[in-house]
Amino acid sequence: MKILIVDDDALIRDSLKILLELEGDMEVVAAVANGQEALEVCKDSSVDLILMDVRMPIMDGVIATKNIKNLYSHIKIVLLTTFRDDEYIKEALKHGAEGYILKSQSSDSIIESIRMVMKGNVVFEKGIASSLKNFIKKESPTQQLKVELTERELEILKLVGEGLSNKEIANSLYLSEGTVRNYVTSLLEKLELRDRTQLAIFYLKNIEK
Repeated sequence: MKILIVDDDALIRDSLKILLELEGDMEVVAAVANGQEALEVCKDSSVDLILMDVRMPIMDGVIATKNIKNLYSHIKIVLLTTFRDDEYIKEALKHGAEGYILKSQSSDSIIESIRMVMKGNVVFEKGIASSLKNFIKKESPTQQLKVELTERELEILKLVGEGLSNKEIANSLYLSEGTVRNYVTSLLEKLELRDRTQLAIFYLKNIEK
């Protein structure tokens, strides 16, 4: 997988580059200092995933996430930061980020988070995840279901909301991965949502108790 590192701290950039390139299946295509530079890299290079700092000069990570997702929706974005800031979490989710993790996590945990996101999961550091449910419910009003979901669709929505990949959902429910993929596509269409991140948020806001 091709990874772009975006952080205004040169030491962090260099450390992450060394860490990721120890993995045989990871290639760091560039390491840049702000969101504007990240946009330029995405124009000129093939990128699968971005590790994005939040607080940066010129263009911060939240605005960069919005701009990159609008232009290159296939690129996965994980915000990697030292700050537990609910407002940033809210904005990052709204713009389609697939993860929000802390720099204080172990190197193994960061690597695992990258792999999980590339498999289709939505990833949050445990401390963030525990506060995220209450935050989403408090800040975002529930939405009345416009359509009726089947029992199976609700099962799959729950597992997406808990961060499982299609493969993990398939194993859990004894279905084929293709069948799960079809259900996820159907849920996105029925609920008029854009991606798995929005499905997970919808579950946390409206279904999860």
